[in-house]
Amino acid sequence: MNNFEYHNPTKILFGKNQIENISKEIPNKAKVLLLYGGGSIKKNGIYEQVLNALKGFEVVEFGGIPANPEYAVLIDALKVIKEQKITFLLAVGGGSVIDGTKFLSSAALFKGDTPWDILTDNIRTTKGMPFGTVLTLPATGSEMNSGAVITRKETQEKLAMGGPGLFPQFSVLDPTVIQSIPKRQLANGITDAFTHVLEQYMTYPIDALLQDRISESILQTLIEIAPKVIKNPKDYKAAADFMWSCTMALNGLIQKGVPTDWAVHAIGHELTALYGIDHARTLAVIAPSHYRYNFEAKKEKLAQYAERVWNITEGSVDEKAKQAIVRTEMFFNGLGIDTKLSDYTRDYMGAAQEISRRFTVRGWNGLGEHKNLTPSDVEKIVTMAY
Repeated sequence: MNNFEYHNPTKILFGKNQIENISKEIPNKAKVLLLYGGGSIKKNGIYEQVLNALKGFEVVEFGGIPANPEYAVLIDALKVIKEQKITFLLAVGGGSVIDGTKFLSSAALFKGDTPWDILTDNIRTTKGMPFGTVLTLPATGSEMNSGAVITRKETQEKLAMGGPGLFPQFSVLDPTVIQSIPKRQLANGITDAFTHVLEQYMTYPIDALLQDRISESILQTLIEIAPKVIKNPKDYKAAADFMWSCTMALNGLIQKGVPTDWAVHAIGHELTALYGIDHARTLAVIAPSHYRYNFEAKKEKLAQYAERVWNITEGSVDEKAKQAIVRTEMFFNGLGIDTKLSDYTRDYMGAAQEISRRFTVRGWNGLGEHKNLTPSDVEKIVTMAY
């Protein structure tokens, strides 16, 4: 196991009726900017619950943060923060709203020329404006980590940011909120969380036994509860396991002391930026091809995954490893997730070359756990995913 440091200051309020407790977590006399997405929270009762919990606070609202939080929209929100002298941010939504709020947390205190520099120059945020979250869509784990991904339509870019100053002060996780989520988004959430675990697990053995076991237990839980959640989102037990699995998949715990990959995410972000494909679905497109292309480097861990998660015990290491990739694709397909780029767009020819070009321009010459995947390798992986 590698050396590591781990610190996660986010307070979790988990369970039914926890929204009513957020007033205890926000500083007295704070001026709160309530941030949300397309307005679904006004249809499912969450908006009303939040406003009731915020009685006594001065509240300003900003809605309309889209999936894949758009830079131009966030700049409008940033103007509100400065003009209204906001002191606390509250994100009510899924990963996109929370990621957008993290950008605003950083940008509100940023002293540079333009907030976009935070992303293009990889500036780590050590101090941001304080914020909390009310999670409405389990998927990204953004409610308990310090990372975010922001999209800029005018340049067709989707870039990551982060730093120790971007942990939420608190996050409310009420599993009952998933009752109003469409099946497509539930499938996306399960796929997103599943792939988050794989990015931190599917590398090479390093004798970090506990991290492996925790990762495998999250994967097994997602496999077990997936059909229950899709069939009946009102099943509270399944919803609770789903929500907590998504959070545990990316709160930093399972990546400590082990190598991590993240090439699948780097490539997937480009497919979203170019074609507008749902983030989770880009991961399902790229992961199988990535594992097949890098089979020799990953086959030991793939075989372990086959045995422990999929109960594939017969055959050689190579045979079990190959079956693990097949079973992973079957799992995604069973959720209604297609795993070929051609399933999502007819304009896929040239995607591999364009993504390779972008990585070359950015100097991304060493992706993956071994830092040895070049833009040329990326081009081949994307081509395999056509």
